[in-house]
Amino acid sequence: MTPELTVLGLATLLQILQFVAFSVTANQQVGAQKALGPRDDPIQLTGVPGRFQRAMNNHFEALILFTIACVITTMGDGSTAVTTGCAWIYLLARILYVPAYALGLSPWRSIIWFVGFAATTVMLIAGLI
Repeated sequence: MTPELTVLGLATLLQILQFVAFSVTANQQVGAQKALGPRDDPIQLTGVPGRFQRAMNNHFEALILFTIACVITTMGDGSTAVTTGCAWIYLLARILYVPAYALGLSPWRSIIWFVGFAATTVMLIAGLI
């Protein structure tokens, strides 16, 4: 397995942890009865649970691009020190992004997001050439 695929697996585990953090805090905010209900009316989360939800959704979006970069790099036999480094930078940025978002650290949240996005972009380009 390439290092990029290893990092992809770890990034997926991070997504699972984000889902748990979101679920626990959301259930605490709205209560079990509402959380287990049919949700005919949308539940509007605020504060940390809302931020965890938005961070999780943002990672779903980022994970799609990162997965494409990993597949192109791996299937194209293009794994290099650059692509491996970019993969680890992406993961580190995503790990830092969660508390930065949950704590409302502005502008750091956006800067961290950009670092992960740039690492994915560089990895994709490096995998293509």
